[in-house]
Amino acid sequence: RFEGETFGHAMIVRGSLERLTPVLMTALVAAFALVPLLLAADSPGKEILHPVAVVIFGGLISSTLLDTLLTPLAYAWLGEPATRKILSEASDETY
Repeated sequence: RFEGETFGHAMIVRGSLERLTPVLMTALVAAFALVPLLLAADSPGKEILHPVAVVIFGGLISSTLLDTLLTPLAYAWLGEPATRKILSEASDETY
């Protein structure tokens, strides 16, 4: 966390936006590497590689969407109770 920042919607949005670029860049580079295999479905010798590329491409799309959409929702739903618990334990241990 940034100093003095409280847990809330603004922090979740900022953290999600900070992670969006690296996640998208990684997924896009991997997807671009699969384009030749996706387009060469009828080429000789690619009978096995094309279905594998389709599955990997679908996994990249689904995992990127899930990471982009569900991770912030999970933080919003589960993060505040966990933050309160950690802060209450930390305040009990201070002397």
